[in-house]
Amino acid sequence: MKKNILSIALLIFSCVVLNAQQKETNSNVILITLDGLRWQELFGGADSLLISNKKYTKNITHLKDKFWANTPEERRKILFPFIWSTIKEKGQIYGNRKHENNVDLTNNKWFSYPGYNEILTGKADDERIVSNSKLPNPNTTILETVNLTETYKNKVAAFTSWDVFPYIINETRSGVPVNAGFDIAEEEKLTDNEAYLNKLQKVTPSPWGSVRLDVFTHHYALEYMKKNHPKFMYISYGETDDFAHDGNYSAYLQSANTTDGFIKELWEFTQQDDFYKNNTTFIITTDHGRGTNPIDTWRSHGKDIEGADEVWLIAFGNKIKSTGEQTYKNQLYSNQIARTIAEILGVEITDKTIGNKLEFITY
Repeated sequence: MKKNILSIALLIFSCVVLNAQQKETNSNVILITLDGLRWQELFGGADSLLISNKKYTKNITHLKDKFWANTPEERRKILFPFIWSTIKEKGQIYGNRKHENNVDLTNNKWFSYPGYNEILTGKADDERIVSNSKLPNPNTTILETVNLTETYKNKVAAFTSWDVFPYIINETRSGVPVNAGFDIAEEEKLTDNEAYLNKLQKVTPSPWGSVRLDVFTHHYALEYMKKNHPKFMYISYGETDDFAHDGNYSAYLQSANTTDGFIKELWEFTQQDDFYKNNTTFIITTDHGRGTNPIDTWRSHGKDIEGADEVWLIAFGNKIKSTGEQTYKNQLYSNQIARTIAEILGVEITDKTIGNKLEFITY
């Protein structure tokens, strides 16, 4: 269940257009977010203070047998085997604060809607985006900007576990199709897998009222990619945040590990599909961090939680130099992602208030 929902007056409906020009490109982008996944687990694997904590971990022996090792490097590779093998070799990984390699939010709210707005629009909006309420985003996301170009019209799509995304992306105004929450596949001609997913989702209970299980988001997205070949795809997995809010560290780790496998499956699909092979860039990040001290704050985020503005960033595939984990002192921000995607797709954004592109990633 999403926390930190603040009271808010109705957002003023307005459209801040990202003035854009278009250049020819054969590139595709897959943007992926893992809601509320801490950098501590990404770079260090299972947390020693949590995996042995009976308050947050069920069946400690079993969980340690599956995810524990003596060093952070070993533990992270067990938890995220694809990230710390294939992606480490083929791309770049930012945000290990033990090396002062920092990625931060620029918004001052440090929870989901403001975080996603920043990632997708390229700037914080602390005056208007102040809750997780289902209110249409007055700002224009990079999904909408790309979809408005002639080259990418109707070639942009989003699949998300959280049911607020149709409002964050402003589906009605943007024209970007958003399959979110408990939506089913509704195209005229369904694949056998889509028909089965529709049937299965209806009879599978979710622990939460606003977030479906990520397995449905993932497979709906994969089926859509196989059938429609969007050039810009956004997939948002949500379980890690909700299991953390529930205080279920066992499920949080299991979900993180499963999502690593989902990313691997997406990568392997793109490498055997002629439309995506050798011309697709993956960008992966999170909408906010979580607390660490005191340890109970790992369940939470928001402006009152120290460390909730600390995030991370991964990029690999086409247009990404293979330099692996970045272990030097550096500072990146979530607001740089939108312009970077535009650069990869050949869509020029003239709005100077949008964050700079990630010079260290694209070439």
